[in-house]
Amino acid sequence: MSTSWQAKVDGWLGRALPGRCVFCLTPLPGDAPWCEACVSELPWNPSACPGCAEPQPGAARGRRCGHCLRRPPAFDGAWVPLRYDAEVAGLVQRFKFDASPRAGRVLLELMAAGLPPAVRGWPEALVPVPLHPRRARERGFDQARWLATRLGRQLRCPLLLAQRTRDTRTQRGLDRGERRRNLRGAFRLSAGLPRRVALVDDVMTTGATLDALAMACRQAGAEEVQAWAVARTPAGRH
Repeated sequence: MSTSWQAKVDGWLGRALPGRCVFCLTPLPGDAPWCEACVSELPWNPSACPGCAEPQPGAARGRRCGHCLRRPPAFDGAWVPLRYDAEVAGLVQRFKFDASPRAGRVLLELMAAGLPPAVRGWPEALVPVPLHPRRARERGFDQARWLATRLGRQLRCPLLLAQRTRDTRTQRGLDRGERRRNLRGAFRLSAGLPRRVALVDDVMTTGATLDALAMACRQAGAEEVQAWAVARTPAGRH
């Protein structure tokens, strides 16, 4: 996305949320883009696995899921505040496939609101999950980079870009093992990464893409890696 296009999008964003809740259009007294009633009903992910953010029953809060115990991911932990369901799924689809600036702004603010203060100050750089150049040209929009650029401004954290070295086939319909094999060696970064980096994506499904990118980050010098996304696909929908 060109700089001029980004400026236009950001200008639209300022006019897209004129003091009303983005979900129910109720007038708001402050600058928040949503009302308390609507935000409380969103599909939050409070009992997520600390390793991969997969939604779990409340009784399992704070415990790593079976997948992480059997095969720990290359990233050290994950922060994904919402489940990919209901209104959040609709927002992601409008943002990802229609390049909706309104949906993107809401997702950005929800992601930022879901990051605890200690986590917000943790990374020394953000690394968005890259699209292959051909897919970026076809789509004309890179949603992970869009999110990471604006989140980085909020956190005052620099952005580092990875290269997608090959155009992998779609992950849809693949199981966990097939997804990992499909993405093996698909990313590359220049050496000399800072010690702590956070990976940024819009949706985390099984975590295979972020796992492959985390491996590339470690090869480029990162010692600690976290995976951040807006929403996590619930168990049973992988």
